[in-house]
Amino acid sequence: MYYKSEIEGVVRVNPHLFGKNLKKSILKQLKETYEGKINETLGVIIFIEKIIDIKEGVLIPGDGGAYYKTRFIAMHYIPEINELVEGEIRDIAKFGAFIDFGPLEGMVHLSQTMDDFVSVSKQGTLQGKSSKKSLKQGDKVRARIIAVSLKDPENPKIGLTMRQPALGKLEWLQEEAEKEKKAAKAAGGSK
Repeated sequence: MYYKSEIEGVVRVNPHLFGKNLKKSILKQLKETYEGKINETLGVIIFIEKIIDIKEGVLIPGDGGAYYKTRFIAMHYIPEINELVEGEIRDIAKFGAFIDFGPLEGMVHLSQTMDDFVSVSKQGTLQGKSSKKSLKQGDKVRARIIAVSLKDPENPKIGLTMRQPALGKLEWLQEEAEKEKKAAKAAGGSK
């Protein structure tokens, strides 16, 4: 889920930025420090919108920089259990597929890709044995988040499933909707 929050933090301003516009210097440091980074509490910081308040700076002996307590508004994304996400298959592995969705990537295990026995073909696609459905790199899909761990910011883990109704490859969902529409039209026309 995307959020817009007021955040308080301490920012170190490098000495080479002294004498320049303080607010611009702090905004530059906030962007470098936070944007695109993962935080266990805030998820992924998408962007810093604006600075609300800057307290007086503090100098620490032995460190040439100045530290400023700052309040700012940030847009961030926190993946939540049961959240629906749409994305693109980035890579296929022996154990499943990696899906890019917005600012993060999740993994869907083979057993969670479809209601079928799934194998990996020599061409690097996931193939359903009975349904003959396939998933390949670049396919657009809808999935549900079933597990989240942001404890290691360098290696976040997000587990996904596509085995529930209205989930899977977007082409499959379109085909299913068209079949239902035709069936409803046929049922309505026979009365």
